[in-house]
Amino acid sequence: TDPLELKQRQSILEDIFQAKVENLEIVPPFLCDCGPYIQLGKNIFVNSNAYFMDGAKINIGSNVYIGPSVGLYTAIHPLDYKRRNQGLEKAMPIEIGDNTWLGGNVVVLPGVKIGHGSVIGAGSVVTKDIPPNVLAFGNPCRVVKAIDQS
Repeated sequence: TDPLELKQRQSILEDIFQAKVENLEIVPPFLCDCGPYIQLGKNIFVNSNAYFMDGAKINIGSNVYIGPSVGLYTAIHPLDYKRRNQGLEKAMPIEIGDNTWLGGNVVVLPGVKIGHGSVIGAGSVVTKDIPPNVLAFGNPCRVVKAIDQS
């Protein structure tokens, strides 16, 4: 759609997520597996090339900024090839707190929770929970410093 076709864009997003969206902007292209497993707060910006693999619930809080080419991956496959070749897999939820910012090319792995007010630096691979109000980056992502929100 044309970026100025706001009502049509909102209608499409509400069809994808099966919920009312409030001040949600997604820059295409955007990919997700299901849509309704993604729960969104308000005032969310998702830059281009985002992929939300929502085999399990992905909960994104309010006032969240998501950079370009971010991947939120809920699927887990067995490490041993025999079970993997049988098609076995499971999914674990992802939670992104309010007032967070994920830089470009961030990857968030299954079961991870990112605390409110945190910033995840570009190119990070988030393998474990991140506490609230911190700057974290790297591969694997690690806390670098606290953020004073006062």
